[in-house]
Amino acid sequence: MKELSERTKDFTDSVIRRMTRIANKYGAVNLSQGFPDFNPPKQITDRLSEVASEGPHQYALTWGAKNFRDAIAAKYEHFSEIKVDPESEIVVTCGSTEAMMATMLSITNPKDKVVIFSPFYENYGADTILSGAEPIYVPLVPPDFTFSIEQLENAFKQGAKALILCNPSNPCGKVFTFEELTAIADVVKKYDAYVVTDEVYEHIVYAPNKHIYMQALDGMRERTIVCNSLSKTYSITGWRLGYVIANPEIIDRVKKVHDFLTVGAAAPLMEAATVGLKFDDKYYDELAAHYAHMKEVFVGGLEKLGLKYTDPQGAYYVLVDVSEFGVKDDVKFCEWLAQYVGVAAVPGSSFFREDVHNLIRFHFAKQDDTLNEAINRLAGLRKAVAEAGDVEWR
Repeated sequence: MKELSERTKDFTDSVIRRMTRIANKYGAVNLSQGFPDFNPPKQITDRLSEVASEGPHQYALTWGAKNFRDAIAAKYEHFSEIKVDPESEIVVTCGSTEAMMATMLSITNPKDKVVIFSPFYENYGADTILSGAEPIYVPLVPPDFTFSIEQLENAFKQGAKALILCNPSNPCGKVFTFEELTAIADVVKKYDAYVVTDEVYEHIVYAPNKHIYMQALDGMRERTIVCNSLSKTYSITGWRLGYVIANPEIIDRVKKVHDFLTVGAAAPLMEAATVGLKFDDKYYDELAAHYAHMKEVFVGGLEKLGLKYTDPQGAYYVLVDVSEFGVKDDVKFCEWLAQYVGVAAVPGSSFFREDVHNLIRFHFAKQDDTLNEAINRLAGLRKAVAEAGDVEWR
């Protein structure tokens, strides 16, 4: 048999999704993979019930149903104050995962270089490699996850063509400031590069932090490619509805790549979700308040247990420092945690390019009962560690 693909030979499965399978195996509270355990807004599910009988049930236009794209454009303009043309500047995709992949295939050539801040959502490195490009990692330094502008510029001096920016950030919850974004934009413009933004947590930001759209900064409208989805904002992670916003030249290319990747997003789901895109500001205010409450419940619980953590500014993840337990293998530790403590987390090493094994990631997009149960189980962590004896992760 001939050899398989060279570019994928070092791939593993997704550690995040693996931890969900481990959580299911041991009946652990699943705070690993980031999906909520509460329902989407009733208006959306009610509309889905109607669509189930009346349709549409066949292919929509490849780059997205017109009413859905129109609603995306209107919502984006409302929050960013940037007017986009739904005909020439938007492509609807099967989740932000496909949005990112279609974008990378559209803007990079083999051997191009792409800058990725570390820690990073695990797909970014894989997307870059699958595109034939090469990642260059620039560290975000805990606990504040600041970065060196000199290191960033050095990455572009190596010929980087684009930078992937997750804001608010998964896994560390960093919300980039105006000053930081401006510094990034200045470097990107200096080296005539692109910024690919992942903005799926744009509405989950904790005061006094604010989400700032990279496209809105001076000179960045044409060179920013926005990847986003409805998954987190409307609690419909399983619907796989995402989109790309960019200038017409880029979108023309993304349309073609998207067409051959997935043909199109699910027509009935676009029809139902259009209702959500038309919600007024009250919905987004209540969403932010809801997540602020969940953060208070879970992070407050960690505080009472005396566990060290980094305080998230946005998104719904928290990194917990497990150094006190002598963890040397965070993957094995998370497997042990799910089995013997009953709470599932993601090992931090799956997010860092650097040699980091003392951090694990929890998410808190859960009901109060779920979060309180997780805290109650974590209350027994120190005792379980003391009784563990000789374990693989030490």
